[in-house]
Amino acid sequence: MDAFRDSMLQLITHTSTNLPPDVRRAMARALGEEQGGRSLQALNVIATNIDMACDNEGPICQDTGWPTFEIKTPVGANQIIMKKLIKEAVAEATRRGKLRTNSVNSLTGENSSDNLGPGTPTMHFEQWESDEIEVKLLLKGGGCENKNIQYSLPMEIPHLGKAGRDLDGVRKCILHAVWQAQGQGCSAGAVGVCIGGDRAQGYINAKEQLFRSLDDVNANPELAKLEDYIVQTSNTLGIGTMGFGGGVTLIGCKIGVLNRLPASFFVSVAYDCWAFRRLGVVLDAQTGAIKRWLYRDDQEPAIRMTQGEGFVRTGKEKVLRAPITEEQVRSLEVGDVVLVSGDVYTGRDAVHAHLMKNPPPADLNGGVLYHCGPVVLKDNDIHTIKAAGPTTSIREEPYQGEIIKRYGVRAVIGKGGMGAKTLAAMKEHGAVYLNAIGGAAQYYAKSIDRVVGVELLEFGIPEAMWHLHVTDFPAIVTMDAHGNSLHADVEKASAAVLAKLAEPVF
Repeated sequence: MDAFRDSMLQLITHTSTNLPPDVRRAMARALGEEQGGRSLQALNVIATNIDMACDNEGPICQDTGWPTFEIKTPVGANQIIMKKLIKEAVAEATRRGKLRTNSVNSLTGENSSDNLGPGTPTMHFEQWESDEIEVKLLLKGGGCENKNIQYSLPMEIPHLGKAGRDLDGVRKCILHAVWQAQGQGCSAGAVGVCIGGDRAQGYINAKEQLFRSLDDVNANPELAKLEDYIVQTSNTLGIGTMGFGGGVTLIGCKIGVLNRLPASFFVSVAYDCWAFRRLGVVLDAQTGAIKRWLYRDDQEPAIRMTQGEGFVRTGKEKVLRAPITEEQVRSLEVGDVVLVSGDVYTGRDAVHAHLMKNPPPADLNGGVLYHCGPVVLKDNDIHTIKAAGPTTSIREEPYQGEIIKRYGVRAVIGKGGMGAKTLAAMKEHGAVYLNAIGGAAQYYAKSIDRVVGVELLEFGIPEAMWHLHVTDFPAIVTMDAHGNSLHADVEKASAAVLAKLAEPVF
């Protein structure tokens, strides 16, 4: 098994940096089907980012996700050795910047710094009668993981009414799961679904559905029909890419079934983002060397997604240079495209909790706060940002309004939007929310000129406050200082469409 560790390192690297052909085809179709507006603009950025990640061999998204390995081995294979070598490969991939440091002690908040610890990575072993080893890997980020949801039927589902213990009840659960994700899960997304099982096995099986190719057809005709219905119908809800409104919300739906207890009827939904990172390899059981790849054809070059540059300049972009004045902020309206230059500070969950009890380690008056946990490498005391897209902002809703009020923050960059408390604070104190394109980690990294400094590094690399200097960082105003929110508007409009789907179909 001399080559097994290197094979696992190759698998991790390619999964993190190169989307498989079925996902590329689905995103290419989305580009062709979207009619225009903000969603098409977002898809152009996504397409550019996919190509950049492949070319640079850099993480597609700065949240390189939770590694889940599905491993099939011949009878008698030494799983103890395989676990050890997989962990070594995960640690090495982290050191090389292919994975972000994502394993955090749930009690102390300490980051392991190598993606190892209780539960990480997840490894599911199964014996089979083949004389080869098969390893599949799914990298699923926290933003889409937070949009997973489980239903217990019968129940009342918001906007859809009563859902019973039948296929139509399942239909309502899945549609609601897609709707509740909005742009926070980085749509256009895909869902894996499990009907039945106990609570734990339902979620596991739902995630296992994401190992299916987007191009396959369910062997069960009823489920094949439902899968197609969910994709087609979800794309009429008007949620669109990043929740900007538009015609492409879902690129795939895969449904599995487990037996259940008589008293229980669970429908579990695993939501995944457009950065649908999933690959696999078949290995020689004696050496551990890669014999062939799964989900891709090595004889075909990767589909190029675009020849463009993401955000297409129109000359109507608004230029913001930090520090930003209240007058500049109040001149902006929802829908404006802005180009941010100057000093930007990152801040995620730990930073926001810290700022509620302590003064900021830097002057944030007139400043820009970026909801981002970057991938950072250090060489000769110089920090380099390798990936730096936005994280889901709604997690900071309990803090954001107060931080704007206390410290004079003028612009918050993130993805997925924020709630009523933040919107009210922006209106009262003069601030805006700038939606960057979720997952576009390579695209946004190129806007970062340098790392000026770092504070609160004790929270770990993703949670530290990084002081960055950026040039022409593009984003869209989706919450302005006049009380307007694109996110609230899209959620309300899509809820009205959802309500029209309450009548039984199956």
